[in-house]
Amino acid sequence: MIRVLNLYAGIGGNRKLWEDVEVTAVEINPQIVKIYQDFFPNDKVIITDAHQYLLEHFKEFDFIWSSPPCPSHSKIRKNSNNKAKLGEIQHPPIYPDMKLYEEILFLDGYYKGMWVVENVISWYDPLIQPFICGHHYFWSNFYINDINIEKRFHQGTVKELEKRKGFILDDVHNLNKCTILKNCVEPEVGLHIFNCAFKIKQNTLC
Repeated sequence: MIRVLNLYAGIGGNRKLWEDVEVTAVEINPQIVKIYQDFFPNDKVIITDAHQYLLEHFKEFDFIWSSPPCPSHSKIRKNSNNKAKLGEIQHPPIYPDMKLYEEILFLDGYYKGMWVVENVISWYDPLIQPFICGHHYFWSNFYINDINIEKRFHQGTVKELEKRKGFILDDVHNLNKCTILKNCVEPEVGLHIFNCAFKIKQNTLC
């Protein structure tokens, strides 16, 4: 069985269609962890900082997926700031979080298994050339071809997002369901990336 480390796991969109895997998921938000555990009760879930956990435990796994936080790299965030009227800045300028590239370089330099780091298409030219799959950047040590997948919903209702991502959040309270679902990797993309890593042909995704 393939041992997988799923970093910054969220509610597990990338992991939803994986089978025959032993998953350790790392997520720092206890409320998000509760949702993840409801959907994937057999996974081991750890509440801690994923960046530090990677450094300490990377040798224990066959496949590592990392999805570091994306807001500081996002075109949407930067563009909303640029378009704001004087005195109405919605998102103050911030430094791009370079932990993204720390993890790419770390995995490339030290890790012997299969790995992938996922993030949004950035407002700046990427410092390390990624693959583009779906509508995101992916850095990896294996070839990733693109797939045909409908554009992510950013303006959909909760029900539309739930249907698209395959997660029903009726029991979730005191959290922004739209944000949770928008941050969720499309399960089809997660499966496609996993299959690319282990050279499993999926005709329906090509």
